Amino acid sequence: MTDLDLLEDADRRARTYTASTSDRRVYPDTAAIAALAAFDEPFPDIGRGSQSTLELLDDFGSPGTVVSNGPNYFGFVIGATLPAAAAAERMMTAWDQCASSFDNSPVADVIEKTAARWVLDALDLPRGSAVGFGTSASAGSLACLTAARRTLLARRGWNFDADGLAGAPGIRVVVPETIHITIRKALRLMGIGTRNLVLAPTDDQGRIDPTRLPALDASTILALQAGEVNTGSFDPFAAVIPTAKAAGAWVHVDGAFGLWARTASSRRRLTAGIEDADSWTTDGHKWLNTPYDGAIAICRDRDALAGAMNSDAAYAISSGDSQKNLGIEFSRRPRGIPIWAAMRSLGRDGIAAMVEEHCRLARRLAQGISDAGYTVLNDIDLNQVLFRLETDEATRATHAAAVATGRIWFGSTVWHGRPALRMSVSSWHTTEEHIDAAIGLLTKIAKERGEGA
Repeated sequence: MTDLDLLEDADRRARTYTASTSDRRVYPDTAAIAALAAFDEPFPDIGRGSQSTLELLDDFGSPGTVVSNGPNYFGFVIGATLPAAAAAERMMTAWDQCASSFDNSPVADVIEKTAARWVLDALDLPRGSAVGFGTSASAGSLACLTAARRTLLARRGWNFDADGLAGAPGIRVVVPETIHITIRKALRLMGIGTRNLVLAPTDDQGRIDPTRLPALDASTILALQAGEVNTGSFDPFAAVIPTAKAAGAWVHVDGAFGLWARTASSRRRLTAGIEDADSWTTDGHKWLNTPYDGAIAICRDRDALAGAMNSDAAYAISSGDSQKNLGIEFSRRPRGIPIWAAMRSLGRDGIAAMVEEHCRLARRLAQGISDAGYTVLNDIDLNQVLFRLETDEATRATHAAAVATGRIWFGSTVWHGRPALRMSVSSWHTTEEHIDAAIGLLTKIAKERGEGA
């Protein structure tokens, strides 16, 4: 078998898998999970060959997948992959570009610069902002928050690059009580211990209460949320950001999925005032439905992000807007290419329509399960549905029963100290048919337990 034959076989197997996503178990059964033991091999002294490796991957790996690339997955706001983005990913893999700068890959540099311009246009954020394409909102937040700290210290006369943190003026970080774990992780990696975070009180939907906002000053980083992970709620940007800016604070917005609400006319109101922040992060692999491992860091002050992330060397000096100078990685895949492909194929209207449709389907789901006797805990402002039954035991049992069918997958969480269930509508594959099937399944489970309406 030639190298091209192998690639053709891999593509055939991938197409077969993609075509089956509507019919596969959403979560693998116990037999498929047990069969993954086939990968637990000793390192071979003699190579097993490419074809054998591909066959092992498909024969034992494919049955062991969580079918997030399908219509019946409602967990963790993971969108399925749009055809245009999947096709671009295939081309990108064939090109095998190190997309650090124009010198390393002219095509990647040009396309990612176009994608950056389009992202700012689609999200209506300050034109001219720096846009870095990285692995995740976690990495993007780390880059933006590092730029924030460096900038605030520079304003106080401290050279962070030369002198580091020892002896540096203190930086305060204010976050909502409900801040996402990835922001906590980024701050922890920066050496800002979790005990040093100032927690801002929130309302029953997880939004910062502007009347109880902690004191802010020119040594403060304020992190806000566009899409709280459980409820999908948005902090009141228009009420909070002007106060922060007047105090000289840096405002960062974690909008991993919620930032895309700005593209939809009926949801844009949720983001009013967000454009006045200093930095933002969002994911392509969530609501834009690009392949995983594709996210976006945006910083109003281009020089702040480029200065914090600069990785120029004597042998590799590049412009400030080269991707290696806007994110964590030096050697990197051109992650902006699938994002460009998704945006080009959908256009402004297509992105907005997808967001609007998912919000509509979430409202339909919430109404259906409410009619079945479940308590919906959140305002359905976005694509998240948070719910539970009367007892914690019933809530846990419902989750176990639903997942065991293989027909659906969604996650559990804890809300206000009690177990709850969370469903996210974010796949371009998902239609009313799938929502109604989910409602029917949850209704049946509730009735069988004697919990239904």
